[in-house]
Amino acid sequence: MEDAQKTKADIRSEMATQLGKLSSAELKEKTGEIENRLFEFANFLESKIVLLYVSSVNEVRSEAMIKRAFDHNKIVVLPMLNNGSRNILLYKIDQYPKGMRSGTNGKLEPNPDKCRKVPIDCIDIAIIPGVAFDEKGGRVGPGDGFYDRLIPHLPITTRKVALALDNQVLVQVPTESHDKQVDIIITEKRIIYKI
Repeated sequence: MEDAQKTKADIRSEMATQLGKLSSAELKEKTGEIENRLFEFANFLESKIVLLYVSSVNEVRSEAMIKRAFDHNKIVVLPMLNNGSRNILLYKIDQYPKGMRSGTNGKLEPNPDKCRKVPIDCIDIAIIPGVAFDEKGGRVGPGDGFYDRLIPHLPITTRKVALALDNQVLVQVPTESHDKQVDIIITEKRIIYKI
């Protein structure tokens, strides 16, 4: 277990280095290509209630996608990290970034006084963030475990889709018993279905 955690830390560090080498123009172009693939993806087009995320460092930028989802008449749900229970609470937002507040980790999150809570079983498609992935659906997140606790509670019919730059897809990522997989990975070059 310690070896897997060390390897995950090494992967996080390597991904930060690789992404840091990209110019802002390159990053914007690649993110735009990923966004376009997502918005042409059949499972996304057919979905009504979409769980998105507010991106952190080393994750595919999501802000433009959140705003664009409203133009596609999606019900947009964003996570609020509950540090006390170490779980994610889901809230419907009506505008972005209106209705948001700064969370405990400095990231924007839904303001529960202005947003409505959404039951997890209503989610049609869940866009799951991560730092690195493999073609078997393995995922390395930032290390806080929030999404590893969320994924098992999503309905079996909910597609779990990751967004990643193609160089964030590795041959294999280390997994531990608590790590949860995604079904599909969308990069700027391809759509990968879990093997």
